[in-house]
Amino acid sequence: MTKNIALNDRQSAPPVRRKTIAIFGIKYYPSKGGTSRVAESIIHELKEKYDITIYCYPDPEAANYMSNVKVISMPQFPMGSVGVFMYYALCSIHLLFSKKYDLIHVHKTDSAFFIPLLSWKGKVIATSHEAPYLRDKWSAVGRAYFRFMESVFIRSSATLTSVSKPLADYYFQTYQREVLYLPNGVDLDPRRNDQAAETLLRAHGVEGDFLFFAARRIMSTKGCHTFLQAMKKINYQGPIVIAGQESHGAPYLQLIKSLAKGLNVKFIGFVGDRPTLMALVERARYFIFPSELEGLSLMLLEVGSTGITPLICSDIPQNTQVFSDREVLFFRNKDVDDLAEKFQWAENHPEEMATKMKQAKDWVYQEYSSEVFATRYDTLYQQVINT
Repeated sequence: MTKNIALNDRQSAPPVRRKTIAIFGIKYYPSKGGTSRVAESIIHELKEKYDITIYCYPDPEAANYMSNVKVISMPQFPMGSVGVFMYYALCSIHLLFSKKYDLIHVHKTDSAFFIPLLSWKGKVIATSHEAPYLRDKWSAVGRAYFRFMESVFIRSSATLTSVSKPLADYYFQTYQREVLYLPNGVDLDPRRNDQAAETLLRAHGVEGDFLFFAARRIMSTKGCHTFLQAMKKINYQGPIVIAGQESHGAPYLQLIKSLAKGLNVKFIGFVGDRPTLMALVERARYFIFPSELEGLSLMLLEVGSTGITPLICSDIPQNTQVFSDREVLFFRNKDVDDLAEKFQWAENHPEEMATKMKQAKDWVYQEYSSEVFATRYDTLYQQVINT
């Protein structure tokens, strides 16, 4: 009888309640790169352990994109940064009148204005992905707004993190506020859509080996002009593929199109489908990453994870914090002559570039996998929730 009672007691014990987490500050789900891809990686790795709710723009694929994830869609307003602020406001209002969460994870400093409100509904972790006021696409008013949001972020009661060590160091030196450095992570076995990549290349007349530059948006801080100027300097005649949205900064786009004259450049637009993008990366002869400003680039990590495509990238601190000379070939930031020289060195030393490529893959697998990344956030989630 005693044994039966003990067994029944175990069977009738209530299940352990999973902790609830809301993801705030993300616009695109499924992701279209950048910050939304970072959040998606966290969700993918931790959705079996937590009850996760994400706020995002409407998307017909969102509701069924991942199991065990609740999606709450809010309308997208076509008014630039003002529209984004209105979107954040609606998300925060909905969250305030919904259930209480164990934790709310706020992404991007431009949504930091709402942290004081969100703290009424749960403990808050806020993550900075970059200092957006340094980007050339914003007006003076926009940059002032982002600086103000940064001050709100720093002075908030949230537990603060940054994907960039140089940025975390900057926050401490400037504001004397500790911000935890938690680097991004990438899926080490992403899907490839080879057919879509081949179709896209054929549609733009790309044949044979090509040099590849890819970004969410083509703007001056991505350094595409440095890349094209370097190729003109050495009169490179092979195919060059430029992927990225062309809707920002008309004068800069005119400069890029002007620099492309005399080169075999193909502009293929923004490639938002990650399997297609990764298939393009693996077909490239080199991936050129001349960015002048980053947080911690997922694109950089994703290319490094392939072990197939060698990287030539600028030596900005955000890149050198990730890789060393063992894994990639660096050139001096914004230096056309040095990029041209380093490219020619790569052409003359294929075995050394192949070694770097393999070591880059090993390093990403060791330090920047999505599993390692998610484990770091899981540990932080537990610490904050249980404090």
